[in-house]
Amino acid sequence: MAVRQNEKVVSRPRGRPPVRCDEDTRRLIVEAAREEFLANGFAGTCMNDVAQRAGVSTKTLYRLIPTKADLFISVISFRIERFMLDTSDDVVGGLDLAEALERILVAYGKLTLDAETIALSRLVIGESDRFPEIAAAFYESAIVRTCRAMQSWLARQSERGLLKLEDARAASSMLRGMMIMEPQRAVMLGQKPAPSAAEIADRAKKVAHLFLEGCRA
Repeated sequence: MAVRQNEKVVSRPRGRPPVRCDEDTRRLIVEAAREEFLANGFAGTCMNDVAQRAGVSTKTLYRLIPTKADLFISVISFRIERFMLDTSDDVVGGLDLAEALERILVAYGKLTLDAETIALSRLVIGESDRFPEIAAAFYESAIVRTCRAMQSWLARQSERGLLKLEDARAASSMLRGMMIMEPQRAVMLGQKPAPSAAEIADRAKKVAHLFLEGCRA
């Protein structure tokens, strides 16, 4: 049937498909890097292999993340961001003291007692002599950042009169140790498997109760 003269013929646009934005590409690269680091360690990971696994050119990889150390920091930072979101005021701000602390401890437990996080910790410890920059990056991006987040929350509760604390930083350190030190060491030494979500939640509840009974105003 003939098309009327004033009728437009709709056709598919030609050319290349839409280009991914840099943020989406960066996420693909970081996910590929995570798999390469876990499989091969820091020294054994090759930037070309990361680019190939991510399905991007090496030119794109180096434009977005210039060095292997930057790539490792990005892998760590992406994991920390989930913790920061799960413990933000938008999530825990409307909860009572015990519920909020439990939620924070569960998020911290899931972050630090996860099998992949422990594998990355082993990687850092095992290769820190040869690559001190990754140890420094891990310390600043993971340990210091999560410590400050928990310290800040404790300080705010103290300012509100809900906790009685002389040193929020020291309290944060002790609280984090209570939550993860023993199970994390057991997993890192190969004595136990990584705890399940239910085990993490149970430990968080007990730690929160023990902490609050000693600190409640």
